[in-house]
Amino acid sequence: MTMTALQAVLMITAAAVGTMITRFLPFLAFPESKPIPKFITYLGEVLPLAVMGMLVVYALRNTPITTGAHGVPELISLAALALVHIRWRNLLVSIATGTVVYMVLIQTIFA
Repeated sequence: MTMTALQAVLMITAAAVGTMITRFLPFLAFPESKPIPKFITYLGEVLPLAVMGMLVVYALRNTPITTGAHGVPELISLAALALVHIRWRNLLVSIATGTVVYMVLIQTIFA
């Protein structure tokens, strides 16, 4: 086996083991026979909103407001994202909507 093939096998194995650990560890750490700790429940409630906020900040950090379209496509897609999230309260649908609206705007109207 060549070094490149060995490296590929090792990388795939490492990815598979890492994936398996992240999938099985919660079941080992929190068995059904014991109640879920309050802190973990709290994290499950607040982390989705924190992730959404982090994504918004990350996406808008380099928005050019003094040149080009002046951030208009970003504002329109952010408004669409917010409206969809207020209506359906689904994080994935909200993110997908904001992404699709932004891509359509920058590929067609603001191209």
